[in-house]
Amino acid sequence: MSDGTPADLFFDAAIGLLQRVREEEAESIAAAGNLLADTVAAGGRLFAFGAGHSSLAAQDVVYRAGGLALMNLLAVPGVVGVDVTPATLGSALERVDGLAGAVLDTSPVRSGDALVIISLSGRNALPVEMAVNARALGLKVIGVTSVAYASQTTSRHSSGTFLKDHCDIVLDSKIAVGDAELTLDTIPAPFAPASTVVTAALMQAVMATAAAALADRGIEPPLLRSGNVDGGHEWNRRVMREYGDRIFYRH
Repeated sequence: MSDGTPADLFFDAAIGLLQRVREEEAESIAAAGNLLADTVAAGGRLFAFGAGHSSLAAQDVVYRAGGLALMNLLAVPGVVGVDVTPATLGSALERVDGLAGAVLDTSPVRSGDALVIISLSGRNALPVEMAVNARALGLKVIGVTSVAYASQTTSRHSSGTFLKDHCDIVLDSKIAVGDAELTLDTIPAPFAPASTVVTAALMQAVMATAAAALADRGIEPPLLRSGNVDGGHEWNRRVMREYGDRIFYRH
């Protein structure tokens, strides 16, 4: 690390990654957005899953102003965030065989739905099993992961495979193994992770593509509005009433 403040260098690194993703993943982003639009148009439901910090990008598209009302969080107890105590439990649960299957079997997912699985490394049992089982149930699976992990690490799933091996569409976040963009001679470990910035941007790009694809087909995208603008709550109540059978984050 040389010229520029650490903040400048982090922004440069994040912007560089976003530019790579924009250029190199354009076709996959378009395909993923159209897959979600196909699912909505056919009466299917949308789900997103992520464990640990990968869950942040999943949560970012659920019940979100400006987002599709039909995106539901597929939550696995204990792995959604750092509110679990001890926080290390979430990491341990990602390596437990059978957990994903149990979650899917007791969830509302059904054949014809779409599931976005976000996992930076894609190597743990939970996201791999989630993808395998979801496809077996007839869901379409979009994986958001760093493909580099598959060539630089080993799988922790009994099959020896990674998330990317079990998806209909893969979005590569381009994040380097270790997820830390900066180094400094005075600091013994690399620091400043950018995976959340990039993965959240990927997800929003896919959602924007899906909304536009629905509009192109003459279908009004079921978008939510901010409750902090006049008329927002009334708008959202209408959307939730019309699509209530496909929204699972409310009673």
